[in-house]
Amino acid sequence: MRLLLLGGPKFVGRAVIDVALERGHEMTLFNRGTTGAELYPELERIVGDRDGGIEGLRGREWDAVVDTSGYLPRVVGQSARLLADAVGHYVFVSSISVYASFAAVVDEGSALAELSAPGSEDISADYGALKALCEREVDAAFPGRSTAVRAGLIVGPHDPTGRFTYWPHRIARGGDVLVPGPAWRPVQFVDVRDLAAWIVTAGEERLAGPFNATGPATMGAVLDAARRAAGSSARAVEVDDAFLTGQGVGEWMELPLWIDPTNDDWRHFMEVDTARATTAGLVFRPLDDTVAATLADAELVEGVGLTPEREAELLTAWWSRG
Repeated sequence: MRLLLLGGPKFVGRAVIDVALERGHEMTLFNRGTTGAELYPELERIVGDRDGGIEGLRGREWDAVVDTSGYLPRVVGQSARLLADAVGHYVFVSSISVYASFAAVVDEGSALAELSAPGSEDISADYGALKALCEREVDAAFPGRSTAVRAGLIVGPHDPTGRFTYWPHRIARGGDVLVPGPAWRPVQFVDVRDLAAWIVTAGEERLAGPFNATGPATMGAVLDAARRAAGSSARAVEVDDAFLTGQGVGEWMELPLWIDPTNDDWRHFMEVDTARATTAGLVFRPLDDTVAATLADAELVEGVGLTPEREAELLTAWWSRG
């Protein structure tokens, strides 16, 4: 299969390239040439810009395209329309953030988010709604010939976000670890290598429509896997949601994988229905593998996760509560 990647060889793109080459596919990369230029020197590269600089794609043909870098519908529409007659199938990497609310468990038929203001291109404010509109642009150009991969939290080797990465590294540091309890708390994420394998499969098999692509776990399972991977004797100190909200702990970024359950619109964010994707071949490797690879090949990110000082303050408050 001749495969075109729209985006740089960074994280998801890198994993997609690895899978595609492993399966014997031909790869062409289209990006600005500013990320991962030293990687994959043997591959064909077309240098251009998603926003108005896509002429280098004209006059070429591929069996499938994987779009890992589409955030604005105006921009995604440009590439989708240009490639409509030159590519057999379009795989667009979207997000579960496309859904309007997680007050109930969502599936692919659930209501989608809408822009905060007409014509908004504010990714920070309208990320999910913009991704939903990007999906619409792709579907319009490739009716019945596109996959919308609604990924959950993507984790594993070379993760640049630090969100899942915080936990394996924190457990490896040892000592008393503040953890949102209980241990059976559901969490969801997908190893980038599993996601990439399924993305390539979607192109090979021309899977059509939207698919929620994330995997089930529990908070306790993540911690246990991290202890095994790091050979750590770290002790989990489980605290409850009321304590965390009372202490003003920030969801998701300050305390990764934690969502305040009193926040109705996000209550079931970590319980997305993924039956459609798993039926279509999405599989998940053992959690120990994901955690070990994260420890080995993903770094902590400043500003993500509790600082040691903040964690110590919270532990002291937890132990001294009356």
